[in-house]
Amino acid sequence: MGDAREVMDRLTEAVTTGRDPDVLAELFAEDAVAVTPDGEFRGRDSILGWWGQMIEAMPDAWYEPEHAYEAGDTAIDEGFYRGRNSGPLQLPTGETLPATGREVRIHGVDMATVADGRIVSYRVYYDQMDFLGQLGLLPPA
Repeated sequence: MGDAREVMDRLTEAVTTGRDPDVLAELFAEDAVAVTPDGEFRGRDSILGWWGQMIEAMPDAWYEPEHAYEAGDTAIDEGFYRGRNSGPLQLPTGETLPATGREVRIHGVDMATVADGRIVSYRVYYDQMDFLGQLGLLPPA
C-alpha cells in the first residue's frame, strides 16, 4: 500500500467512525483544492468547513466500500456513504435545512492526490438529486 492509499483510508476513518477534526486537518495541505457537488473549495479551512457540515448533518455516518484503487500519487474509492440525517444540512446557497431523520445511502466516488503525506487535490462525485430524494426534500414526481 502506498502513501495515497494510506491517506485516503485515514480520511475515510476521520469523516466516519473517527469524526476527528484534528486528524482531518492533518490530512489536507494548507493550499489543497476540493471539488464537490456543492462547488469548489480552496484551502484546508474551506475544505474542513465542507466536511464539517457533512459530519454534522450525518454524525453517525459510515462508509461501505465497493472498490479501492491506487495509481501513483492518487487513491480512488467507490462506495456508499451511509447514515441518518440527524443534524442540520447546509445547502450551497447558505440556507440550512433541519434534520429529516431519514436514512440515506449515497453512492459516490472520491479521488485524492497526495504529496508529502497530505491531500493536495480532492474530488468527490455523488448524485445530489438522489441524496435530496432520499431525504424527502424533492417534490413528488
